[in-house]
Amino acid sequence: MLLAGGLVALVVAALSDRIRRLPISEPLLGLLAGIVLGPAVAGLLDVRPLTEDHAWLHTATRILLAISVMAVALRYPLGAVRAQVRPVVLLLAIAMPLMAVITAGLSAWVLGVGVGAAVLQGAALCPTDPVLASSVVTGGPAEEDLPARDRQVLSLESGANDGLALPLVLAAVAIAGPLTAGEAALESLWQVAGAVVVGLATGWLGGRALRAGEAHGSTDPGPLALFTAVLALTVLGLSGLIHVDGVLAVFVCGLAFNGVSTGSERAADVPIDEAVNRFLVLPLFIGVGAALPWADWADLGWRGLLLAGAVLLLRRLPVLLALRRPLRLGWPDALYLGWFGPIGVSALFYLAMEAERLGAEPTVLAAGSLVVVASVVFHGATAAPGRATYRSVTRHGDQAETSATPGRADRRG
Repeated sequence: MLLAGGLVALVVAALSDRIRRLPISEPLLGLLAGIVLGPAVAGLLDVRPLTEDHAWLHTATRILLAISVMAVALRYPLGAVRAQVRPVVLLLAIAMPLMAVITAGLSAWVLGVGVGAAVLQGAALCPTDPVLASSVVTGGPAEEDLPARDRQVLSLESGANDGLALPLVLAAVAIAGPLTAGEAALESLWQVAGAVVVGLATGWLGGRALRAGEAHGSTDPGPLALFTAVLALTVLGLSGLIHVDGVLAVFVCGLAFNGVSTGSERAADVPIDEAVNRFLVLPLFIGVGAALPWADWADLGWRGLLLAGAVLLLRRLPVLLALRRPLRLGWPDALYLGWFGPIGVSALFYLAMEAERLGAEPTVLAAGSLVVVASVVFHGATAAPGRATYRSVTRHGDQAETSATPGRADRRG
């Protein structure tokens, strides 16, 4: 596994920024490597299918998500974060529950499963993944082709909704299992409220500690670049001990740290952000590729493929188009953000959590993993062409608008 991850990382490093202009992504490269090296092809990685062994998946995705959402929280200045509060709140409060309902309905209709399995599927697949989204909104090509507002909205939505999807998952567990509605509501309140308190406190303390170190000249760039990753893991551990939403706590911690810090910390975190996006995802997706449940997919047959296609097309795009005016998006922006709401690490995290709480449900795990793979493939393959199409459409529209109104400045800046 280490050798495979290292070799793929060398390929990514050699391609450098050019990979952002190709119809492929780092998670897709890792997934393909895992398939080739796994039991389905070469047999060099002898692992059991996800439907049989998912314990490692919950831990691995939890750690990766924590580091990723910390990077999202520090990616932009706090002023830019405040400016996007309204659209992000709309996406979290309206779009995310609608995506869960749509996905659950599609699962019940296409797969013919019961209400319990359908709502488990809908809750697990509703959050927009920050790891896959980062490959869309970061890097030179993304900054050249996409407006800052679109990149910020997608980043912040993906960072926040990973933790805030937990109440939906707990509600699904209550419907599908022995957890009562009251127990699910109390646990959701404790986990979310506790995560906010833990995140605010640890972010403030971390920012103050780092500023004190800078004041005494004891913090140099090397440790500074790793500080936020270590802080994320610390918050994750504390959250696990007191049973609050660790991923949400880390995101809130990052925002609080962003507000307390001087700004140099955010600049120093760029290497960590890039490392998460390009390299830390590789071992996870190699493992996922090797552990894909091919036999369970075969049992799903055409229904699995139909579900994957229906979820990718109908889970998010119609919702974003319907919310275009409240979100203050033009048609190209609504179409772009509606398509690029990838399903990835966060979905695997919640699928594994549901399996730990209720016992593995092969249909839910198999169908959920198939949708994740479809998202990795199609969103990875369309990222570069999608940006190019967006750039072409918007620049053509700007030129037409400028020609119609002489002397008008380019609104994109």
